Amino acid sequence: MRALISGASIAGPVVAFWLQRAGFEVTVVERTASLRTGGGGHPVDLLGPAVEVVDRMGLGEVVRAHRTSTDLMTLVRPGKADVTIHGAELLAGVSDRHIEIMRGDLARILHDATERHVEYRFGVQVNGIDDTVVSLSDGSREHFDLIVGADGLHSGVRRLVFGDERGYRHFLGAYLAVYTLPDVFGLGDRVVNYSTVDRSVAIYPTSDPRRVRAAFLMRSPEIPYDYRDTAAQHRVLRTLVDGLGWEVPRILEHLESAPDFYFDEISQIRLESLSRGRVTLAGDAGYGPGPAVGGGSSLALVGGYVLATELAAAGGDHGVAYPAYERAMASTVAASRRIGPSVLATLVPRSGLQVWTMAQALKVLPRLPKPLQKRLTSFGGGPAAMLDGVVLRPAYSQAQ
Repeated sequence: MRALISGASIAGPVVAFWLQRAGFEVTVVERTASLRTGGGGHPVDLLGPAVEVVDRMGLGEVVRAHRTSTDLMTLVRPGKADVTIHGAELLAGVSDRHIEIMRGDLARILHDATERHVEYRFGVQVNGIDDTVVSLSDGSREHFDLIVGADGLHSGVRRLVFGDERGYRHFLGAYLAVYTLPDVFGLGDRVVNYSTVDRSVAIYPTSDPRRVRAAFLMRSPEIPYDYRDTAAQHRVLRTLVDGLGWEVPRILEHLESAPDFYFDEISQIRLESLSRGRVTLAGDAGYGPGPAVGGGSSLALVGGYVLATELAAAGGDHGVAYPAYERAMASTVAASRRIGPSVLATLVPRSGLQVWTMAQALKVLPRLPKPLQKRLTSFGGGPAAMLDGVVLRPAYSQAQ
């Protein structure tokens, strides 16, 4: 059977890996001209079952070799002493099975693990779907038995099959911007964070010691803009951080020259069903807690694995596999919708009191007993607990 996957980031390659092992002929199309690794990208957390998935793929060793090595996080408080804490203390309660890795590094590892047995077509996207016939942007029309949209929050496959995203996109009240710039701060091996009411700015190392990444989280009412118009996104970002002090003006000096600028709203996709006909959705295209909230990459890994194993178990019968996939993911998808707003409330302070409380908590955290450290840094169970309901069935291979 022929399977088409749109999206070459995380969920797509995971689905491709397991389908080709089960004997499917797999093609992955990706609208960007090349794999987006962006100097490593931003850090993402692999939690619990997601760690199990990379281990089952035989990638555990290489993924662990690329885990982030940043040991210190400094909270900047203008006019007051900075607060510095070890990363291990800050992440103590995230999960007993936890790997932090740069998203670009993870995408490259997944791509490299699949490229020998999967056909990748970069610079190509899906333009039309008519049952088994797919029209691609390179002018070709091809037959596929199965179609998976793993092409992100603004999925083109989802738009073609489910309609305009305004019908099922749920805005969480904030925006995210990330880009790379020269290390003009002498950052070294630290993460530095500056938080004020409704705004949080961080700079952190990349795989290139000469460059760092800046990340902005900003609460705001919804702002109309074209997510494909980079200049418009620059203007929105400048408006949202106008008047912020600290190093923000120096960070913004490098905005227009950044080669990997990313800006988007923090939203969730909420669908009653992930599938229609031969088409289904995986990762951010169908579900997720929202960009920057935490756990989205883990959910994409786990969802991709569950989808592929259900398809393999059903012999490619989408009428059987897709409903089984949705049932298996139902509790986790529901949990992801709940944790998004709660984790965001922790990441971006809503008041001056919350800014002060965050600093005091970081100051006392290293002195607390380990069990209390874990409790205070678990985000109420958050991203890790979201995955508790997933059961990973055994993988199927062509030999079976």
